[in-house]
Amino acid sequence: MAIRQSTYRGCLLGMAVGDAMGYTVDSRSWQEIREDYGPHGLLGYDLVNGYADVTSYTQLAAFTCNGLLFGLTRGQMLGKMAPFIKYIGLSSREWAASQRPWGRPSRTYCWLLRKPELCRRHCMDTRMLDTLSRENLGTLETPVNSFPGPGGLTTAVGVGLFFHRDRMDRGEMDRLGAEAVALTHGSPTAFLSGAVVTHVISRLLSQPEAPLKPVFLEAVEAMKEQFGHQYSQAFEIATLVRHAVTYAESPGLGAVEVMERLGCDSAAQVLAGTVYACLSGGMDFDAALITAVNHSGRSAAVGALTGAILGLRLGEEALPDFYIECLEPAEVLRELADDLYTGCPMEKGNKLFDLDWDYKYLHGGL
Repeated sequence: MAIRQSTYRGCLLGMAVGDAMGYTVDSRSWQEIREDYGPHGLLGYDLVNGYADVTSYTQLAAFTCNGLLFGLTRGQMLGKMAPFIKYIGLSSREWAASQRPWGRPSRTYCWLLRKPELCRRHCMDTRMLDTLSRENLGTLETPVNSFPGPGGLTTAVGVGLFFHRDRMDRGEMDRLGAEAVALTHGSPTAFLSGAVVTHVISRLLSQPEAPLKPVFLEAVEAMKEQFGHQYSQAFEIATLVRHAVTYAESPGLGAVEVMERLGCDSAAQVLAGTVYACLSGGMDFDAALITAVNHSGRSAAVGALTGAILGLRLGEEALPDFYIECLEPAEVLRELADDLYTGCPMEKGNKLFDLDWDYKYLHGGL
């Protein structure tokens, strides 16, 4: 099946919608949410100055896409490139620079660093900024910390959107998703959850009409097969995801009750909450997001992942207009999604030249 441009746009825009919606109530207790928004909780944006603010979840995913396209362009245009994880690390450091009012590098590589709507200081895990300022970032073999949180999980969304069978196989892509999260979060529960997210996104990218339940179960089985011999946490994550699938098939349980049971605090719990929100909401984007953000856990993280998966599954045209109209970075995300869809249009030695692409992905927007 041909991949549609709308699929890429839907993923990035859906992620931003879920992120912006969840940010309002992130880490607040369900009791507090209910007191402020009524018995059913938050049912849409709580706007600030008429705009819906995105956080580091959307920002990091976007910068990851930027870094991967930068690396791809160097490979095709210059005939030389480093491993893709190096470009994700570079783009993550540049995102970290956007979160500081001082010390921005004089030489930059990401054109997104010049887009203020994707550089607002809304870092949802400030420990990442310290990690990204270190000389060496984390790897699967040499983690720099034991953080289990979801702060870096959306980098795996960017990796999944970069999937193309001519670049690497799915197993290599899943590992790259784990490596991307491990740059800042060294707990296996965090980076293995990243491998699952990457698998789900890349699988739905090539088959957007595939039923979600088997895709989720396939993703955790692939993660167990690839990493289970080395990390016992692979089996813990698989159990959490299976619980989420079972809950989604149990109509007698209320959505908030299930989300509170799942916890939705660590990266693995956020992944499980995302699986439940996607499956219990069916193909109803609104219903799934309401479930994703109304609980005592990391609402912005669950909202971002749920929005990314359903946005990719449904396409941009299925996202309600009222969500997109007040989303400040919508146009930048569309442009980035279109670049992912197109890929680098130039190769070394050919006569085709794209000035805009050269400006963005060889010269960093300078």
